Amino acid sequence: MTVKEVKTLYITDGEDGIRVDRFFKRRWPHLNHVQLNKLFRSGQVRVDGSRVKADTRLATGQTIRVPPLPDAPDVDQQKRERAMLSPQEIRFAHSLVLYEDEDVIALNKPHGLAVQGGTKTKNHIDRLLSAWGEGLERPRLVHRLDRDTSGVLLLGKSPQAAARLSGAFAKRRANKTYWALVVGNPKPEDGYIDVPLIKKGFHDREIVQPAEPNEVGAEQAETEYVTISRAGPRVTWMALRPHTGRTHQLRAHMQAIGHSILGDPKYGNEASAQLSEGLGLQLHHRRIELPHPTSGTLIVEAPLDKVIKAGFDRFGFDEHEAEVDPFANQKKKKR
Repeated sequence: MTVKEVKTLYITDGEDGIRVDRFFKRRWPHLNHVQLNKLFRSGQVRVDGSRVKADTRLATGQTIRVPPLPDAPDVDQQKRERAMLSPQEIRFAHSLVLYEDEDVIALNKPHGLAVQGGTKTKNHIDRLLSAWGEGLERPRLVHRLDRDTSGVLLLGKSPQAAARLSGAFAKRRANKTYWALVVGNPKPEDGYIDVPLIKKGFHDREIVQPAEPNEVGAEQAETEYVTISRAGPRVTWMALRPHTGRTHQLRAHMQAIGHSILGDPKYGNEASAQLSEGLGLQLHHRRIELPHPTSGTLIVEAPLDKVIKAGFDRFGFDEHEAEVDPFANQKKKKR
């Protein structure tokens, strides 16, 4: 069934108790994690008229609003798209690999390369995944990074691996560490930002802003931060750990506490703009630690992208000054 218009379906006995995201995956298995989350976040999926989250459990007799959905990938079209990748593009895609095993590929996404395509975006990571093959051989995105954020990007090499990785993100079992250069010196040096966010605007003009917890459309957003080093009172090198995965969360949260990330044209301020001349976004997904889809723990680190390296060089930071897990001491304090 391809849904090209809004449909209202009823939950049957065999679907009682199933999570709403799994309801969609059963019926439309070609939908990926990013597509589903977008449907839930935007309120396009509704149960008995109400917005729902991915982990909402369904009950027999409930109605579910199913919005227009994208078609399943055309295998022949995928093959044509892969044929359109030049040998240079295929080599480039493989050059991004930080780690690979039977279940997982970890890429070092460069600054400026989008994860997924759009009306004005023809070159992106999702397109480059054809370098590994099509159908079951094609890796699957399980999370995303902003176009101008560099660093670790994980892929599942099978539907099962992708589902387990996605589950780790959904259950907050993925510890992500971002490095950022921000204007000024945050006080306290270490802390926790619990500020709900709400989206405003559309497409290229979309921006997220702080919101009241009970405001319609507001989403819970939590970020932990630690100071690693300072370049006097002007700039601080921070480690940021998002505990939720909202659009532009880290950028909006640092702006909300008065310490915008350097090189950010959307969430900057006058002080950060002066310090950012000639710099791109100084935000890098440095490290991720989460359960491996098969066994054990997966830990991947990404070396500095040339864009954030330019910021480190300008302000005299040495990447070797940072602890492997800057948040380890925070965990001890909480005990």
